Amino acid sequence: MIRRFGEPVRPGQRYRIRPGAYAVLERDGALLVTHQAEPIPEYQLPGGGIDRGESPLAALHREVFEETGWRIDIRRRLGAFRRFTFMPEYDLWAEKLCTIYLARPVRAHGDPHEPGHTALWLPAEEAVHRLDNAGDRHFVARFLGLAR
Repeated sequence: MIRRFGEPVRPGQRYRIRPGAYAVLERDGALLVTHQAEPIPEYQLPGGGIDRGESPLAALHREVFEETGWRIDIRRRLGAFRRFTFMPEYDLWAEKLCTIYLARPVRAHGDPHEPGHTALWLPAEEAVHRLDNAGDRHFVARFLGLAR
């Protein structure tokens, strides 16, 4: 069973499964995160949806590059969680299946390519509190040894 975070399932609401891959990117005690300005401003772990026919690792490389401008080296899978949410940018009620990986930022290639995203480095313990998604916070806290 995969742990669920976030809002409760709405009775009668149909959800479409939306798999995604996300990364905890640590360097020198700081985490590389992304701030998405729209549709709702929030701090997130870099990553996103896996396109049809795309592998989770290929999607993670693509999404992190689009949202941060960084190339990464994926180390290992940390775990997975799910959340049920409305995605206004897609007009979609989704059951997001989020797989979290530990990766190393290797090289910056410029600014994010994805509109509305800003990449920033936060002290790791600050990131635990700034990330808007409870699942992201859980995996970062676990990585830092602050949660089980």
